[in-house]
Amino acid sequence: MSKEELLARAKETCEGCQGCPLGKTRTNLVYGVGNAEARLMFVGEAPGEREDATGIPFVGAAGQLLDRYLMAVGIPREDVYIANILKCRPPHNRDPLPEEEDVCIAHLRTQVKIIAPRMIVCLGRISAMRLIKPDFRITREHGIWFRRGNFDMCAVYHPSALLRDASKKEDMLEDMKVIAERYRAYLTEENN
Repeated sequence: MSKEELLARAKETCEGCQGCPLGKTRTNLVYGVGNAEARLMFVGEAPGEREDATGIPFVGAAGQLLDRYLMAVGIPREDVYIANILKCRPPHNRDPLPEEEDVCIAHLRTQVKIIAPRMIVCLGRISAMRLIKPDFRITREHGIWFRRGNFDMCAVYHPSALLRDASKKEDMLEDMKVIAERYRAYLTEENN
């Protein structure tokens, strides 16, 4: 079975999830989107209103900003895979509750297992606290690389934080440049 087929099957399983109350209030499941063979995966925290409406992660204002950063550093969005920890939108875009993350993390682990990326980039502190370490401090540790299992991981500011605080945009650009450099090095290494 191909990775695309495995992801489609995993998404079907996730569609039926009622492990927390968010499954009852969502408009659409926001499972993930992108290249099933991606070497680079981005993981945010939870879908927002536009994502809930479309079923696609990072399509609202924050997603458009992420797209501009990807374009600026020469990484085509279609080459990466983008997901969130939660697959359903929390009411009023509030932060995910730990118990919601506990239920939903299994779906993300399935995605990661199928895709098997080399690099995982956490978008924002919530994702970083769940995937890198519980006491992650985004203002101090953004752009710092960690090795977790088979993955090189780092965190960058969540694009929605940049929409609220433009002073962090330059830090984000520098972090994205390093991500792009590492990403290209992985691709070169794999192709040799």
